[in-house]
Amino acid sequence: MKIGQWVLAVGYPLTLETTVTAGIVSAKGRTLDINRRQSQTPIESFIQTDAAVNPGNSGGPLINTDGQLVGINSAIASPTGSYAGYSFTIPVNIVKKVVNDIMKFGTPQRAFLGISYPRDDMSEDQKKEAGIKDGEGVYVMDATADGAAAHAGIKKGDVITKLNGINVVTGAEMVGQIATYSPGDKITVTYKRDGKESTVPLTLRNNSGTTAVVKSSALDKLGAKLETLSKKEATSLDVKGGVAVRDVTENGLMDKSRVQEGFIILKANGQEVHSVEEFQKAGGESNRHDQAGRRLPWIRRSLYLSVAHLLGQLIP
Repeated sequence: MKIGQWVLAVGYPLTLETTVTAGIVSAKGRTLDINRRQSQTPIESFIQTDAAVNPGNSGGPLINTDGQLVGINSAIASPTGSYAGYSFTIPVNIVKKVVNDIMKFGTPQRAFLGISYPRDDMSEDQKKEAGIKDGEGVYVMDATADGAAAHAGIKKGDVITKLNGINVVTGAEMVGQIATYSPGDKITVTYKRDGKESTVPLTLRNNSGTTAVVKSSALDKLGAKLETLSKKEATSLDVKGGVAVRDVTENGLMDKSRVQEGFIILKANGQEVHSVEEFQKAGGESNRHDQAGRRLPWIRRSLYLSVAHLLGQLIP
């Protein structure tokens, strides 16, 4: 897709029957920050068009003038709730990847670089303080220890400029490209460090830092980012291992249970857990009849807290 290319949106807007509207691609790699309420790591890399889209268009196709599907209409930006000139579409390459994963595995297989990068809403003062320059690429604010990027030698302060030779300028563009790959896929990443550009091979991983197939789990609804506790952290806390809570979504299950960032999960359903995989397995063995007996022991530094019924809330 190219900026200025003509596209057609097809759908059932408002109370109308099948309707076709026309417009052009006005931008690519747009992020609206509308999916953060559903995920700590949302994929937002929309195609922006000025084809008229209204409630009832969501899920309908965006096609080019050759009749080829280029995306699925998903959102609008509007002060009134009705079309005001800006519509947003999920790119077809992401749609195709998700559909294929659901058919093959039952759930999407999400790949991660294992980095954190600046949010679009960062102020200019915050960017200046961190040494972030717009237009150069994606600034690496941190690289997860067991993530794909760290294993490839990428670290805090690097600026990612290309993925498989394709330029990336914003985090949304980078996420949109990574969303078309699966854990275990090999790509090349080009980055700048101290003014020098380097290209390294990299094997993408899942959110747990492995290349294993991820099965759908009720634990996905916890509303938090979980990581396996590092050996260094485990030693400092005098425990054998555990699962660290890195981020907690506002109003998610963990947030409602007063679990905070920095807590460490030690047990789930009475079983010791030393990794995210063990935690998922322990949670998966729950059933709707044993809610009263479920407890999750946690520690935060020297504080020990028991949170009851958390896993019980996950069962529909």
